[in-house]
Amino acid sequence: MQLEGSCHCGSVRFSVDAYAPYPYLRCYCGICRKTAGSGGFAVNLGAHAASLRVTGRRHLRAYQARLDDGSISPARRHFCGRCGSALWVDDPRWPELVHPHAGAIDTALPAPPAHVHMMLASKPGWVAAEGAPDDERCAAYPAQSLADWHRAHGLGEG
Repeated sequence: MQLEGSCHCGSVRFSVDAYAPYPYLRCYCGICRKTAGSGGFAVNLGAHAASLRVTGRRHLRAYQARLDDGSISPARRHFCGRCGSALWVDDPRWPELVHPHAGAIDTALPAPPAHVHMMLASKPGWVAAEGAPDDERCAAYPAQSLADWHRAHGLGEG
């Protein structure tokens, strides 16, 4: 699915071909929550890095988080340097992938048939992991990747 996205001020615009466009995975980890979260979680999609097209690149900035062990994450969280909007995450360990933040997408996204709540061990007390009673809830990472979840639900190429 072709997705169009932008930052709040319009300085950065992008398009990308998403293999996993359903915004089902809610991440409550401290990094996602603090850099892109609203409601205490962030939602990332899965897309093909080779398809990423960007205008306004001069306004892009990237952040690499410090992990609990003191090391720097290789994952790069891209955002607009003018308005601060979180746009996408990429990681050189998986150069074929890019993960746009659902909140930066302007294209209408399909409604997921279910939600998965991950990294709940990192969730602060003020945040409720809302959703359906049968939503999958994981203290850390779920067993299925973005692609596997899409395939298991019969949702596109996954």
